[in-house]
Amino acid sequence: MANIRDDIEYQKLLQLSALEGADPLRVQAAGGNTSIKQDGILWIKASGTWLQNALTSPIMVPVKLDELLQVMHQGHEDANSASLFVAQEQQDKLEKAAALRPSIETTVHAVLPQKVVVHVHCVNCIALAVRNDGETAVQEKLQDFNMAWVPYVKPGLTLSQAIQQATDQNTDVIILGNHGLVVAAESVDEASRLLNRVCEAATQPARQAPAADTDALQTLTGNSGYKLPAFTESHAVACDKAALQIAAGGSLYPDHVIFLGQGSVVAQSGETVDDVCARHQQPDGQSPASILFPDKGVLMRGDANDGQEALARCLSDVCLRIPASASIHYLSESQNHELLNWDAEKYRQKLNQ
Repeated sequence: MANIRDDIEYQKLLQLSALEGADPLRVQAAGGNTSIKQDGILWIKASGTWLQNALTSPIMVPVKLDELLQVMHQGHEDANSASLFVAQEQQDKLEKAAALRPSIETTVHAVLPQKVVVHVHCVNCIALAVRNDGETAVQEKLQDFNMAWVPYVKPGLTLSQAIQQATDQNTDVIILGNHGLVVAAESVDEASRLLNRVCEAATQPARQAPAADTDALQTLTGNSGYKLPAFTESHAVACDKAALQIAAGGSLYPDHVIFLGQGSVVAQSGETVDDVCARHQQPDGQSPASILFPDKGVLMRGDANDGQEALARCLSDVCLRIPASASIHYLSESQNHELLNWDAEKYRQKLNQ
């Protein structure tokens, strides 16, 4: 096989990956993944890498597709470890790529028959997919597509099995409950067009939140070690009453849990940062990554990294698009626990740091 970097479709996939990765309404931080099947190899985004860096850094890993599918069909536990099926001879051709691990969603891409698969965390799709009536809401928005709805299950192999049960050969759009969007096509151009059509069809108006009280927030920071968020958009979840109520209810989607922790920490009336931290010591001994101060805005822990900043903004972007009257389907205690204690996600957290 020739060097994959000389393949036109592969180059188009990198370009699409970078484009989507740079849009915070579709991808946040290391979330989302893309793939292409070429000559028996599944080229899949590496775990913990950022799609927006696709044109400047190695982010793709070659996986032996038939071998992975075989162990999946056999129900073998090796299917949980896509790293076992890396095509090393192909990976060695990509400089500085030897240490990359395949995405935790590799099996999801593998089970779909189409050549190109794109998975994004489109905030408009998530805003539909976290509702208790999410399946109905999605079907109304996407009635013109060959779409399947898959209720939330743990990402990875469990999700790929659920997708197999919910789809057929004609399915090319999948909405994942409490998670995001998958599109599949036979070319990168087709996948790009389909992705844009779906995201446009799923678009919902975002409420206009009152402006943050940055003076009050600056006063609250004091010597607390907290800071204003990198994105002014992040404040909206604390300034819009409906968004705040939704966020306070629990965890809405996996990447929030991975990057910011379980649920959202909301300050009570009159509380300081220290007061909040005393009430919300995290399991790892750290203070909350972010704190929502009602009617004021958001503060981030001083060491918050780019991934945490991106997911703090995502929370506002999602919650502002959920109707105030909507009934929300939150991740359960056990679902939060399995994400926070999953080795694959701990690896991704480490890379994010």
